[in-house]
Amino acid sequence: MNEQKTRHTVWLTAGAWDRVEGLYRRDNCSTKNEFIEKAIRFYTGYLAAGVDGDYLPRVLAELLEGKLSAFGDRMGRLLFKLAVNDGMLTALFAEDMELTLPEVDQLRVQCVKEAKYIHGILDLEHAVRSLEET
Repeated sequence: MNEQKTRHTVWLTAGAWDRVEGLYRRDNCSTKNEFIEKAIRFYTGYLAAGVDGDYLPRVLAELLEGKLSAFGDRMGRLLFKLAVNDGMLTALFAEDMELTLPEVDQLRVQCVKEAKYIHGILDLEHAVRSLEET
């Protein structure tokens, strides 16, 4: 938006102004004017489309795409951190335990069965109980 801006007088109710004041920062706007201009562009786009079915799905799709992209990036970073910690724990465990490859394969089979049974939801208490049972 590199357009030349001009000053306009707009009369708003106290309630409308309170909503602007309360929401403009949540929309990542640096000024109330920016928030109001975005609101005007949104609403005029909605009206220009003629039918909300033409405009709203596109706007919602863009919004969801942005939110899901940010969510995916965050999940990727968190999974990377988990993979690093898992690798560290596995290396420490392998260094300390004297397991044979067949024992590791048997442990993997047992853990896959367990994960399927509990749908991947594992906690420390459940793991300790499983070890006590064997």
